[in-house]
Amino acid sequence: MSENVGMSKLPDIFAILTAKFPENSFLKFAYLWENVIFSLFIVLVLALLAFFACRKRGFIPGNRLQVAVELIVEGLDDFVCGIIGPKGRKYTPFIGTLFIYILCMNLSGLIPFMKASTASWSTTLALALCVFFYVQYTAIGELGFLGYMDHLAGKPRGVLAVTIIMPLFILILHIFTELIRPISLSLRLRGNIWGDEVLIALLSGFGIKGLPLLFFNVLMGLLMSVVQAVVFCLLTTIYLALVLNHEEETV
Repeated sequence: MSENVGMSKLPDIFAILTAKFPENSFLKFAYLWENVIFSLFIVLVLALLAFFACRKRGFIPGNRLQVAVELIVEGLDDFVCGIIGPKGRKYTPFIGTLFIYILCMNLSGLIPFMKASTASWSTTLALALCVFFYVQYTAIGELGFLGYMDHLAGKPRGVLAVTIIMPLFILILHIFTELIRPISLSLRLRGNIWGDEVLIALLSGFGIKGLPLLFFNVLMGLLMSVVQAVVFCLLTTIYLALVLNHEEETV
């Protein structure tokens, strides 16, 4: 147990097996790509849950899993539509999938011999880039390319449109803001999950004396996993809301 004090994280199943069988090339490969493997494992678990939840669908839910899934979906839809408005239902599948996927990856780091793939920047950056490209695709689809450029330039009209310098400055500033969002979005999620893993690894090295603190930190880790998934999806929803055309909606 004391050997883990100097470690940056608790060893997962691939780290343990690689240390025990250092000459095994397959284990070396698995350890190198463990973030992808754990991510795909979460995808498999969620796919199986979705299959069993939808296997016997009915207007009146016939099993508890279907009830639970419907409650989660309804809650996510209310969350998205509460920010974007009625048009938000179109984006609930994307944002809802992000939330469930990120939450499950966060929580997997609290399971012995597992690892939270979101503690790796490669994973969180990939998720943030998905959000970035989806927002740009949505913006161009909603506003058109020229309309999106007009939106980024602050919709200059009248005298402001004649003074090219100010709209150009706003355009460059907004483009820079759009480009920086994936970095901030990914680093925020990665930093919090990674920091929690480091703290758990540190406390586990204290043995019996560290159990109270370890138990408290695991509870905080559960809360942190939920909060970070919510924050990631909240920011995604806000990014989408900012590029949608709300002029046709009735107030």
